[in-house]
Amino acid sequence: MKTFLFLSFLGISLFAMEGCKKSTDNSCSYPVSNVVAPLSEQQNLQDSLTAHGIQATMAPSGFFYNITTPGSGASATSLCSTVAVFYRGGFFNGQGFDSTGTGSPAIFQLGQVIAGWQKALPLIAKSGQMTLYIPPSLGYGPEDVKDTSGKVVIPGNSNLVFQVILVDVQ
Repeated sequence: MKTFLFLSFLGISLFAMEGCKKSTDNSCSYPVSNVVAPLSEQQNLQDSLTAHGIQATMAPSGFFYNITTPGSGASATSLCSTVAVFYRGGFFNGQGFDSTGTGSPAIFQLGQVIAGWQKALPLIAKSGQMTLYIPPSLGYGPEDVKDTSGKVVIPGNSNLVFQVILVDVQ
């Protein structure tokens, strides 16, 4: 009986102490994307680049990019890196679908965004600038992306164009 009371007391004490501890769980559990764009998407994206007179480097996963300014210092080394960016997202026809505008940068963990960004942002450092050309499988895929009113903002299977400035990395 004394053992039971002691163990009960110990359990209650540990439980009470646990409630007073500050949370130090800073784990990050974003899965690494191993997606590689199918050859048909890569070719379609290459054809769009060629049609618009754009030369870009192809990454192994099938997106294309141009680094305007590589930046210096910190870069996003993992999906848990918190980044601050200014960006404009659109299509080859020049139509935009999203941007940060001229206000504050968007701040997020790299693991929260599309695979194309996850793979591309580590290529530049703080203050770096790049243009990304992302095929559907590394972007939003085959489904239409709609706004809150139900209007299609990004048609399924769209090639995407992003201008990105990496303001900061934590």
